[in-house]
Amino acid sequence: MSVIRSAGLRGFRATVAELGGNAEEFATAVGLPIAALDADDLLVPDQAVAAVLELAAHRLDCADLGLRISQRQDLDMLGSLALAIRNSPTLTDVFECSSRYLFLHARSLSLTLQPDPYGDRGVVAVRYGVQPGLPTPVQGTDLGLAFVHRTIQRLADDRYGLRSVELPYRPAASIAVYEECFGAPVRIERPAAVLRVPGNLVTRPLSGGDENLHRLAMAFLAEQSGGADASIVPKVRAAAQQLLGTTPPEIAAVARLLTIHPRTLQRRLAAEGSSFAGILDTVRRDEARRYLTTTDMPMSQVASLIGLSEQATFTRCCRRWWGTTPTAVRREGAHHRP
Repeated sequence: MSVIRSAGLRGFRATVAELGGNAEEFATAVGLPIAALDADDLLVPDQAVAAVLELAAHRLDCADLGLRISQRQDLDMLGSLALAIRNSPTLTDVFECSSRYLFLHARSLSLTLQPDPYGDRGVVAVRYGVQPGLPTPVQGTDLGLAFVHRTIQRLADDRYGLRSVELPYRPAASIAVYEECFGAPVRIERPAAVLRVPGNLVTRPLSGGDENLHRLAMAFLAEQSGGADASIVPKVRAAAQQLLGTTPPEIAAVARLLTIHPRTLQRRLAAEGSSFAGILDTVRRDEARRYLTTTDMPMSQVASLIGLSEQATFTRCCRRWWGTTPTAVRREGAHHRP
């Protein structure tokens, strides 16, 4: 069974309510946990998500439901992937990291750059959708493709030169609705869901990014994708370690990397008998020992690298951790070096 993070349903409850429907009723009807309507970090069957969108569209007689929900979604729901996307140097880097790590949010979905289906060398195709061989959900694909379109607008330009939109089905909503949403011609019953964009768009530098944050997010995504440990503790530890020395290691920043609300993160840590403060303290201690015993960095620099603002605070931490000063720890480490 393939799963998707419940963040993909962000905006569903509000849109359904606006149309006079009951989101919880639809969720129950397809076996979707009601908690998924309000949480971002639950893993739920992607078939159930597709089903609840189709059921709501049918019951509410709203053929463009997916397009409407997309207007209530933003990049933040992608957590650490959003951080990597926002700080990518070019759209090529955006699509590369999305293609590589989208599975962390939806295992059956893909986003890739491909040659133009009509052979135009000045155009590239942004292909979005389920893996080949799987049925294409209309509302889910509408939602995702419109989300990708608006993301490109925010990163590049509102009028980024979209040539056309290709849909792999004949939608129940009128083509005019789609063309108003995308601002470009829409073709139906095509081989795949595609946005045809100018080829030079994907190599154009993006403004406002931070190369260090991009590197940080990509490193964390790589580590996050390496295992499926159900415990949240090692993931928080890895995230805190990545943040040290670059961004203040606060719980909100770690929660953003993990695509979890800070309060949810606190609850999950408490359930495992841990806390963010305790994990951060352990990470700082381990990193401090590594810097002290393997480098000759000034103490003030070591303090900064482990997220402490003053050398005096670092000294107090060392006395608490090891009952001695950072200078003594460094001296002892030097005696044990080969």
